[in-house]
Amino acid sequence: MYPDKVFYEPAVLEYELGKQFREKFNHVPWIPIESHNNIEQLRKNENKEFAKMKKHLIIGVRKSLKYVPNHKVSDFLVPYTSSGCSAMCLYCYLVCNYNKCSYLRLFVNREQMMDKLIKTAGRSEKDLVFEIGSNSDLVLENTITQNLEWTIEKFSESEKGFLTFPTKFDMVEPLLELRHRKRIIMRMSVNPQEIIRKVEFGTSDLTSRINALNKMCDAGYKVGLLIAPVVLVDNWKALYKRLIEQLSDQLSEKAKKNLFIEIIFMTYSYVHRAINKDAFPKAVELFDKSLMTGRGRGKYCYREDVRAEGEQFLREQLSKKLSHVPIIYVV
Repeated sequence: MYPDKVFYEPAVLEYELGKQFREKFNHVPWIPIESHNNIEQLRKNENKEFAKMKKHLIIGVRKSLKYVPNHKVSDFLVPYTSSGCSAMCLYCYLVCNYNKCSYLRLFVNREQMMDKLIKTAGRSEKDLVFEIGSNSDLVLENTITQNLEWTIEKFSESEKGFLTFPTKFDMVEPLLELRHRKRIIMRMSVNPQEIIRKVEFGTSDLTSRINALNKMCDAGYKVGLLIAPVVLVDNWKALYKRLIEQLSDQLSEKAKKNLFIEIIFMTYSYVHRAINKDAFPKAVELFDKSLMTGRGRGKYCYREDVRAEGEQFLREQLSKKLSHVPIIYVV
């Protein structure tokens, strides 16, 4: 059952959305906290408690609404309605940022966040793109809150700007009939099914993700494809060759004509290794000292020559099967 308990800042009950959550989740314990950012009793949990903590839901008021410039798909990374996730991908960068505390946090002041989005878009001379899903998976969140449906309909009232978000989930049916005015860009994250099964715990399977992307494209949404993160396991070339073949076979012709591709190689950390070792002792080991090098304090990435080989291979395979789809960046 999700959630098994709710930790909440008392101020959330002053907001309409907070009152809705209180009624929706009144069948589980509600535990008051001072701050969603620092729940001491959870931070003190041992690493092996990680999966149990993912069953908790934290509800608070988002304080900082500072936008961070970005120069990939969007102009700005935007703090939005959630942070963290109930899924358990072994490489998730939020695990590194928040240690064990990468559970789903919901924020009830969505009107304040939407107001800033619309005003910022309206003041700009050009159409800005706002990344609203950099800290969470909004398609997954939407199954709990309907916030993404609310967001798409509200932002469609704006005359300028675009919103974008990535997802690993296929639950897009509630979005298909919404008025979006082509101002929403959904980017589906994909990996070989074997990596999804062994590394991206609790997410949708590959075929379901591809089908969801096709549905969103058919509904008139702008769509993109994230091959991310690229994980160089022992048989990675065979796995990613098959992935690209499956994309070529299962993507609709309309999607292929409208897609763009992003490629992101995996980064890892000491924190990931420590938590995964205790929480998922039978899971695949993602750290490979023969391929990786240090990247800042306690972090690892693939060596430059290894990453270059991976990029060359992926570009070659994509040129064979999806030659007309632009690759906008590789990192």
